[in-house]
Amino acid sequence: MADVQIKRVYEPAEDSDGYRVLVDRLWPRGVRKADLTLDRWAKELAPSTEARRAFNHDPAKFDEFRARYTAELDTSAEAQRVAGEVLGHGRVTLLYAAKNPTCNHALVLQAWLQANVERLVAASHASGDADADA
Repeated sequence: MADVQIKRVYEPAEDSDGYRVLVDRLWPRGVRKADLTLDRWAKELAPSTEARRAFNHDPAKFDEFRARYTAELDTSAEAQRVAGEVLGHGRVTLLYAAKNPTCNHALVLQAWLQANVERLVAASHASGDADADA
């Protein structure tokens, strides 16, 4: 199983975070880029603007949002490529700005990454091998 954890972007960085990835499409409010300990900003892993707006952080819409966002991840070759690269770093911390810790896109992404880790990492290695052969 992948070692993927989630954390609000406003919490301090810790050595135990491993590879820190911001998974929001928009830069978090009130955070200066120079102040955020970050290894990668993976906008490719964020939900689409349309899905984010339809959800609007409404817990009543979370199940519908989860299905829509998971379908986006399942059909996006770019998201799958980036996910494989991210997972190749061992311990990964997904950073998000949403206020609700039990109803946000990072939870959906974490579950999707853990469910697909072997396929994503294998595909990432295979594309790396293909790049080396070119």
